[in-house]
Amino acid sequence: MLQIGPYKIATPLVLAPMAGITDAPFRALCRKMGAGLAVAEMVTADQSLWHTQKSRLRLPHQDEQEPRMIQIAGGDPQMLADAARANVELGAQIIDINMGCPAKKVCKKAAGSALLKDEKLVAEILEAVVQAVEVPVTLKIRTGWSAKYKNAVTIGKLAEASGIQALTLHGRTREDRFKGEAEYETLAEVSQALSIPVIANGDIDSPQKAEWIFNNTQAAAVMIGRAAQGRPWIFSQIKSWLEEGVRLPDPDPISVQQLIGEHLQGLYATYGDFMGVRIARKHFGWYLQQAGLAQWRKTFNLLETSEEQLELLADIFQPTTTSLAITA
Repeated sequence: MLQIGPYKIATPLVLAPMAGITDAPFRALCRKMGAGLAVAEMVTADQSLWHTQKSRLRLPHQDEQEPRMIQIAGGDPQMLADAARANVELGAQIIDINMGCPAKKVCKKAAGSALLKDEKLVAEILEAVVQAVEVPVTLKIRTGWSAKYKNAVTIGKLAEASGIQALTLHGRTREDRFKGEAEYETLAEVSQALSIPVIANGDIDSPQKAEWIFNNTQAAAVMIGRAAQGRPWIFSQIKSWLEEGVRLPDPDPISVQQLIGEHLQGLYATYGDFMGVRIARKHFGWYLQQAGLAQWRKTFNLLETSEEQLELLADIFQPTTTSLAITA
């Protein structure tokens, strides 16, 4: 069990916040598939930018399943504290601070993983945000800035001393971005050094990998990111394996069609037909890739209406017209 403040999360499987991906429809779907917690997309701490439709949709949704956890990013302690308060007023129940994003546009603004180079500023940010709100505050980091500058244990201890109630560690440096293999030895070192829960992130793409991490790193939970794209059922597979030792097969084509259809309908309802159709394209591309049907992607991307997209979905996944083997 993962506990963050008063929230007891029975299934220690967390959907990672991914900008432009883990919106409300995808979070709801992953929770249905077995995720115990789903973190909302990263939101800038600069509230002057919250007026856009994109930002408004990333803010907390009162009707979302609890606990509602949202991630904020920035480099100014007071701005982050104000953003945390504003999100809590909107319904956030856990605030996560991003110090793990390796994106250049984020790091250029001295936010995300760029902050790991300035431990004094890190401490100031953590203290400001924790003192600003009464809800639990968590932190996401990487192992360090580069192979020569790894300070995850130091940052973790700063976080614990500041009142941070859980730490997520992506097992790569900022320099690594998403290349190479995650450093699970660092994850184990951080887990052993701290008394707060440590959530493991990076390359967790199978039930067996999740089990290995739990057995070898003392992590309290695992966070799934890219492996859930086009494959949200990975949560149910990991959950089944960890709790019952049963390896669930990948869903059959009809089940996949129903699941994708539910996802698309959620996108249309959230964004409207015009934007919903366009946002659906990237998600459908990932589903097709997982199904070994990438040849349909170009056709799907040319469709302009939700009706056309749903019709093609039915045509592709009807067992009378095609025989599929959904691959893991």
